[in-house]
Amino acid sequence: MHQHGDVILGGLFEVHYTSVFPELTFTSKPHKLSCQGFDPPGFRHAMTMAFAIDEINRNANLLPDVALGYSLYDNCATLVIGFSAALSLASGREEDFLLQDTCLGTPPVLGIVGDSFSTFSIATSDVIGLYRLPIVSYFATCSCLSDRQRFPSFFRTIPSDAFQVNAMIQILKRFGWTWAGLLVSNDDYGLHVARSFQPELTRLGAGCLSYTEILPWGENPDELRRIVEVMKKSKARVVIVFAHQFHMIQLMEEVVKQNVTGLQWMASEAWTAAAVLQTARLMPYLGGTLGIAIRRGEIPGLKDFLLGTQPDLDDADNENSMVRQFWEYTFQCRFAPPPAGWLETGGALCTGEETLQNVDNEYLDVSNLRPEYNIYKAVYALAYALHDMLQCEPGGGPFPGNSCAALQTMEPWQLMYYLEKVNFTTSFGDQVSFDENGEALPIYDVMNWLWLPDGGTKVQNVGVVKKTAFKDEELTLDEDKIFWNFDSGQPPQSACSDSCPPGTRMARKKGQPVCCFDCVPCSEGKFSNETDSVECISCPEDFWSSPQRDHCVPKKTEFLSYHEPLGICLTTASLLGTFISAVVLGIFTYHRSTPMVRANNSELSFLLLVSLKLCFLCSLLFIGRPRLWTCQLRHAAFGISFVLCVSCILVKTMVVLAVFRASKPGGEASLKWFGVMQQRGTVLVLTSIQAAICTAWLVSSSPSPHKNTEYHNDKIVYECAVGSTLGFAVLLGYIGLLAILSFLLAFLARNLPDNFNEAKLITFSMLIFCAVWVAFIPAYINSPGKYADAVEVFAILASSFGLLVALFGPKCYIILLRPERNTKKAIMGRGTTKS
Repeated sequence: MHQHGDVILGGLFEVHYTSVFPELTFTSKPHKLSCQGFDPPGFRHAMTMAFAIDEINRNANLLPDVALGYSLYDNCATLVIGFSAALSLASGREEDFLLQDTCLGTPPVLGIVGDSFSTFSIATSDVIGLYRLPIVSYFATCSCLSDRQRFPSFFRTIPSDAFQVNAMIQILKRFGWTWAGLLVSNDDYGLHVARSFQPELTRLGAGCLSYTEILPWGENPDELRRIVEVMKKSKARVVIVFAHQFHMIQLMEEVVKQNVTGLQWMASEAWTAAAVLQTARLMPYLGGTLGIAIRRGEIPGLKDFLLGTQPDLDDADNENSMVRQFWEYTFQCRFAPPPAGWLETGGALCTGEETLQNVDNEYLDVSNLRPEYNIYKAVYALAYALHDMLQCEPGGGPFPGNSCAALQTMEPWQLMYYLEKVNFTTSFGDQVSFDENGEALPIYDVMNWLWLPDGGTKVQNVGVVKKTAFKDEELTLDEDKIFWNFDSGQPPQSACSDSCPPGTRMARKKGQPVCCFDCVPCSEGKFSNETDSVECISCPEDFWSSPQRDHCVPKKTEFLSYHEPLGICLTTASLLGTFISAVVLGIFTYHRSTPMVRANNSELSFLLLVSLKLCFLCSLLFIGRPRLWTCQLRHAAFGISFVLCVSCILVKTMVVLAVFRASKPGGEASLKWFGVMQQRGTVLVLTSIQAAICTAWLVSSSPSPHKNTEYHNDKIVYECAVGSTLGFAVLLGYIGLLAILSFLLAFLARNLPDNFNEAKLITFSMLIFCAVWVAFIPAYINSPGKYADAVEVFAILASSFGLLVALFGPKCYIILLRPERNTKKAIMGRGTTKS
């Protein structure tokens, strides 16, 4: 179908869907291929291009001084015919047209709109691209055509399958379908999808494919039966099909035969609007189908243009034979003679006076313009590119020497330069421009197959998937409008494994896709608060996982508390020891004038009782929540109190030895070294040394509160870190040194002749003291957390009670219960006879 013009746009359309190849022999004359099966929608596609060119020619603002013409060819759904037509357009026609008043020549073909098949477009662009002749396809979606190096002059107004795949994945993600089956056709269209679908699913983290099957061409019932068996056995409830409608017709025959229901079908744009599948027989299976459809658009005036289609009875050269074929198909007549090379339709002769007003067929249906809208945009893209090229100002052009392209001498690559930069908005409000790969801004409608109560069907628009120049793919769905072909009326569940609840993580099953997994509970100290967590997250240091492992809770803080039984017992013992020490101090104070108190160096005894009270009280610093001041004070108070206590005992022992030596002839001089001032000075010096040790420890490496998580993972042991182990060891070592020295001196004086020799009591008390603290060291080292504090408190209390009882028990016994022995005579042993 042709129309004259200053420049020509070519078009390739599927007006017939089969072709007959003649038998060729070496002696036979060449015959043209015969096309069969007239396709009214395909002819409507061709007429849409004719309408767009007619509309542009009537537009005073677009190409005002140029008349566009067209040459439209039928590819008959056959590669060799479509390829031959494309070469005819690229190489020019034999007829001469009037280009200018003074020049005769062939109008140039500026660009080609087509082809509809990806495979045809690949073959055509491989050759036509060598000449940089722009090709703008309206229906070829193979992502392979985005290869700009191989197809430098290929453009398209339909999104590529790469975007359609992403659109499908967006829908899968929206409804949480992580386990799906994929069926594809055995051609470039389907095989490229099969290669890209799973990688894209993985990249976007949307799920996995349970199976990928290739639908056969032609009759192959065994293969179809096998594919349907695979679908039945799979847990995937979602089936995605990238194939042509005749593949679906064959597949659905087998689906009906095996009665495979309960599937959610997802349709590619190739069969989303296939009316042949929307029958009462198939809708129980295909109802609720979600499909990706080419963007629907409005083309005002197209219906009237189609109604104005009229064959040219004077067309002797069959220049518009496509219109004649449509007329013969519509009115079941034939022109005499029939077009050469085409099969006769039979029937009455066509008069050309028939009217389309009363005809009801697909050709005149403009309610759902989808491929037509893409054709319309493709024609306008070429027209705007030509318009921009002709607006070039001399000397300001983009070509070498700032030159512009002239209509009479232009090259195809020059128009391609402007086509790459074209940018306009259609009357329907859609922006049209091409990216670096020749792709238009992608936009798809999301369709849903609705099964009406009266048994009818309806394909309704329920959303849009589009990509703008500034955003990624954006899915908009009206979920309330979607019809689900399930008893629940809700979207189905399609997953290889059930979702892992919070508190668990996914553990992949060996040898299976990542979507097939087991749910493993999080280990202690980790949690997951989301469904289908890939890994569990470790809780912060001060937190621990809940029993359900779905959140973190603060760790229990453990320390030797006043409120627990152990703390209560130790506190009670400490206060009891303090009370007893106070009572003994009161007894000694009350009986301070008696020989028992005076004979044993009463001043040191009072100081010793005070130090014992401090020893009992300092144990309270080890109980309760550790704080900086308690950590710093506890060991200092403990060390100084015990040194004060042991130094008093040491001085008392030394006094006993000095008194005994003074009782011997010539020993009076030894007493002058152990007067009251010397005793006080000795105690003060010995205690000051410990105070200096404590001060150096606190200044250099002070003890401080420390949250220890090494003992228990789920608990924080709140303890006082000693800061400097050396300082602690020196403190204890000094106490031990004084204690051992006191023990040795007392042991030497234990048998001195006296009725009441205090050296025996000191020996016994220091024996208890040393035994307790020797046992303390390994017990302290091996006790974790609060039990280390409990061991130290126990050692303080045990040694303090040992000293208190051993030193003051016998004396209190005599003072209170045996007052007759509390005399100077009894204490000195006079009046007694040894046998």
